[in-house]
Amino acid sequence: MRICIIDVITLRRLIILSVITIALLLTGAVIVTKMRDGAIPVLSQSRQLPIYSVEAHEKVAAITFDCAWGAGDIPDILSTLKKEDIKSSFFIVGQWAEKFPDAVKSISDEGHDVSNHSYSHLRMGAIGSDKIRSEISICGQKLSDLSGKKVDLFRAPYGDYNNNVVSIAKDLGYYTIQWNVDSLDWRPGISENEIMDRITKKISPGSIILFHNDTPHTAKILPGIIKALQQQGYSFMPVSKMIMRENYEIDAEGMQRSIK
Repeated sequence: MRICIIDVITLRRLIILSVITIALLLTGAVIVTKMRDGAIPVLSQSRQLPIYSVEAHEKVAAITFDCAWGAGDIPDILSTLKKEDIKSSFFIVGQWAEKFPDAVKSISDEGHDVSNHSYSHLRMGAIGSDKIRSEISICGQKLSDLSGKKVDLFRAPYGDYNNNVVSIAKDLGYYTIQWNVDSLDWRPGISENEIMDRITKKISPGSIILFHNDTPHTAKILPGIIKALQQQGYSFMPVSKMIMRENYEIDAEGMQRSIK
């Protein structure tokens, strides 16, 4: 009898799960989760998407850097960008900005995007609404104070977001930005050739490329990466200039597209 009872309970659970699944499919509700490599959105329940890339009819891409740890390579990165006349986007953690205010000022003074990467680099999808709001707000205020500019781009640490994160960021006046080309420059043991290969093979018009500062290779190989992409016909602009500000939609792959 016990086996029969367990079977009946299991069957009831399966029936309930099936009904819920069918209901979600019929309503078309979706939610967004993230894969680490390439940050490809996966559909589930209720839909709130960041911008992973931008619709582009020319070979243009955005180079972005996440700044969360050291700052020793910032002068070299800025020197390369200045030499190549490229403006980039730096997503800066508030605590990093407090520790390296001169680096934030240099980034801003040279015309690059000073962008929000939260105050303390928490996994935003795992914290409550009040904490999400404070993480974004405090960081944004610190960056504005240092740069003297409005900050309206946000990237969640680790690329970890959910509907709540995207919605709160939007309420605070931010565009949430992901990436569709991950250099993996942070990964221990990755070689310069592997980083180069990933970027040159994965890039496409409208790509947002993810780098990090304070890694073993990034500052050193940045000139070669820029040259290789230029040889493919690419030019560069910061995320703030590449994204659309109105009359757009974000498709199921996270591409921001114009609404005609």
